[in-house]
Amino acid sequence: MTTPRDPQSDPADGAPLHAPAPNGPQAGAGSAAGGLPAPYGPRAGAEAAVGDPPPPQTAVSPGPPTADPRWARPAFLALLLATGVLYLCNLHASGYANSFYSAAVQAGSQSWKAFFFGSLDAANAITVDKPPAALWPMALSVRLFGLNSWAILVPEVLMGVGTVAVVHASVRRRSGPGAALLAGAVLALTPVAALMFRFNNPDALLALLMAVACHLVVRALEDGRTRWLVWAGVAVGFAFLTKTLQAFLILPALAAVYAVCAPVRPRKRFAQLALATVALVVSGGWWVAVVELWPASSRPYIGGSQNNSFLELTFGYNGLGRLNGDETGSVGGGGAPGGGGRWGETGWDRMFNDDIGGQISWLLPAALILLVAGLVLSRKAGRTDVTRAAFLVWGGSLLTTAVVFSFMAGIFHQYYTVALAPYVAAVTGMGAAALWHRRRETWAALTLAATVTATAAWGYVLLHRTPDYLPWLRWLVLVGGLTAALGLVFAGRAGRRVVLAAAGLGVAASLAGPTAYTLSTVREGHSGSIVTAGPASTGRGGGPGGGGGPQNGAPPGADGNGPSQNGGFPGGGPGQDGFGAPPGADGTTPPGGAGTTTEAPGRGPRGGGAGMGGLLGGTDVDAEARELLEAGAAGHTWAAAAVGAQNAASYQLATGEPVMAIGGFNGTDPSPTLAQFQQYVKDGRIHYFVSGGGAGAGGGGTGRGGGSGTGAASRITAWVQSHFTHVTAGSVTFYDLTRPTSDS
Repeated sequence: MTTPRDPQSDPADGAPLHAPAPNGPQAGAGSAAGGLPAPYGPRAGAEAAVGDPPPPQTAVSPGPPTADPRWARPAFLALLLATGVLYLCNLHASGYANSFYSAAVQAGSQSWKAFFFGSLDAANAITVDKPPAALWPMALSVRLFGLNSWAILVPEVLMGVGTVAVVHASVRRRSGPGAALLAGAVLALTPVAALMFRFNNPDALLALLMAVACHLVVRALEDGRTRWLVWAGVAVGFAFLTKTLQAFLILPALAAVYAVCAPVRPRKRFAQLALATVALVVSGGWWVAVVELWPASSRPYIGGSQNNSFLELTFGYNGLGRLNGDETGSVGGGGAPGGGGRWGETGWDRMFNDDIGGQISWLLPAALILLVAGLVLSRKAGRTDVTRAAFLVWGGSLLTTAVVFSFMAGIFHQYYTVALAPYVAAVTGMGAAALWHRRRETWAALTLAATVTATAAWGYVLLHRTPDYLPWLRWLVLVGGLTAALGLVFAGRAGRRVVLAAAGLGVAASLAGPTAYTLSTVREGHSGSIVTAGPASTGRGGGPGGGGGPQNGAPPGADGNGPSQNGGFPGGGPGQDGFGAPPGADGTTPPGGAGTTTEAPGRGPRGGGAGMGGLLGGTDVDAEARELLEAGAAGHTWAAAAVGAQNAASYQLATGEPVMAIGGFNGTDPSPTLAQFQQYVKDGRIHYFVSGGGAGAGGGGTGRGGGSGTGAASRITAWVQSHFTHVTAGSVTFYDLTRPTSDS
C-alpha cells in the first residue's frame, strides 16, 4: 500500500513543485511600492493602483522572479550604514558598561580556559551566571585590539546591524524591499534595541540568533529543504549557550508552523523536525557535556548554582524559577498575575505599563493589528502558502515571548524586551505591505487608518509619561497620526500624491516617539547591572537606581562624565539579571550623587550605579588602591579577593590582575567555602581582601549560603577581619592576607 503523495511535493525528494524563486521575492515583489505575492495583490479585475505590481498567477505558484528596483540595494546599504553610525555614536560614554561581563571578557582575553568556561577572572575561581557564548565575540575582540570600551562594545553594535540585516532579508523575500526597509527601520529605532546593541549583556547575541532562527525556518517553509531547518536548530542551540532556556520560548511556534505548513509529506516534515532537534541538542549541548564531565576540582565554580552544576543553574534559577518565581538563592519573584511583586506587576498589560512601555511597546499595537490583518488576508490560501507561514513564524514568536514575559513571576528586567524587537519589526513590515497592496478595498484602507491611529494614540500616551521630555512631540505625533489616518481612509480613491503623503506622514508619526527615545538613549552612557532606554527623567517602578558613571579602570576617553541610567527596580528588589540586593538596600544613589565615592564604615567605598557596596554597579577604584594591588600582585594567583562580582570586577578592570569574586555576583554563592579560602591564604595565593562587598558580606546578607549573615562570604569576612592586619588606601580598607595579626 502506498502513501498518497502530497500534491505540492516532488516525488523525487519532497521539494515543492512551485517553490518561490531562491534569489528574490515572489512575483511582483520588485515593484516600487514594495511588491506583495498572492493572495495579497489587487483583486482580480480591479483597476491597478499606483505602484502596484502586476497581478500574480496563483496563490501557490508565483510567476517568474522579478528583480528588485534599482533603489532597493542602495537603500538597504544606507539602512545598515545608518544603523551602524547611530549605534556607534557616543559609544565610549558607557565605559566598561556592565563590569560583571567586562571582567569576564578581560579574563577570557588572558586565559583560554577562562574563555571557554566564562570565568570572571583569569585564575578561574568562578564563572558568570550564564553560559559563555555572548562573551566569546567580545573576548576575541579584546585579544585583537586590547582591553578598552570600543573593543568590548563594537561587537554588540555589529550584532545589532546584523539583526537588522536578517530581518530585512526575511521580510524582503516575502513582502518586497519597501516592507523590508520599514521593518529594518522599526527594529533599529526601537529604544531597547538601541540600548542593548550598545551594551555587553547577553541579550544582543540572543536577539540576533532568534532572528536568524525565524528567518531560516521561513526559508525552510519556502522549499522544504532540510538544511534550512537544521541550521535553524543550530541557531537556537547557540542561543541556548547565550541565555539558556529563554532561547526555547519560540520553539513551540516554529515547530508547529513547520509541522503544519511545510511543503513536503508529513513523514518527511517530522523527520526534518527530528534532525533539527538533534542539531539543536548538539550545538547547544556540547559545551554543557564538557562542563558537566570536567572534574569540578580543575574547573571554575559554576556561578549562580548551589551545587556547582550548570544543569541545576539551567533548570533552576535560570529556568523554571523565572516562570514561577521560586528561584533558589535569589530574592524571590514577583506576584501572582495581576498583582504587584518585587519584579513588577504581572498580567496581560505588562508590556505596556510604566516600567516596560517606553522600552518596546511603541509599535506593539500596530504589530498586533497587522498580524491579525495578515492572517485574515491569507485565510483562503493553501496550506503551504509561505507568506501566511511567515506571519505565523514571526507573529507566533512575538506572541509566545510576550505572553511569557507578561506572566513570568520570577526575575524580570526591562531590557529583556529586546527579544521582542525583531518580531515586532518583521510583523509590522509584512502587515503594512499586505494592507497597502489592498488599500483600494474599504476594509483594508480602514484597517491601515486604524493602525496608524492606534500607534499615534499610544505614542501620545507613552510620551505623556515623561511630561518634561519634549512636551511638544506628543502633540505632533497625535495630530500627525490622525491626519495621516484620515488620508489613508480615502487611499482607494485619492490621487497618487495624497496617498503617498498620507503614508509617509503615518510612518513619520509612528516612528517619531521611538526615534526620540532612541536618540536620548544614544546620547547617554549606561553602566551597571540594570539599564533602561529613553530619557533620564523617565520614572520606572521604584525610581532610578542611582547614576554611576562608567566603571573605574575605564579606558582613555571613557571618563564617566556623562550621565548613566541604571533603571529602577520595581518593588525595590534589584538584581543582576537574577540576583537580589540585601534587605534595606533600596537602590538609591549614594550621597554625593552618581559616580561618587562615599565612606561606609567597615564596608569600604560605596560606588555609584546603585552602589550597595558594589553589588550592582561596582566601585570607584582610586589611584592609591590601584597602586597597592598592582605592587603586591607578583607571586600571587589573585591580587585580591572581594565579596560580590561587581566589586571584584572593578578592581580587576582597574589593575588588570585577577581578583577573586567571593560568592559570585551578589556574594551568596557557596564558593569558596571558608575552608577553601583558608587553604588559599595558607598557600599564599591571595594577597589582599577588600573590605565590604555584596549581599553575603555582612549581617544583611541573604541567600544561598544560609540565613541572614550566615553565608560563606560572611564567615570568610569575619575570619579575615579577626586574623589579619588592615591597611587603608584612599578610602578603602584592605586586609593584607600575608600579615596576620599578633594574636592570630
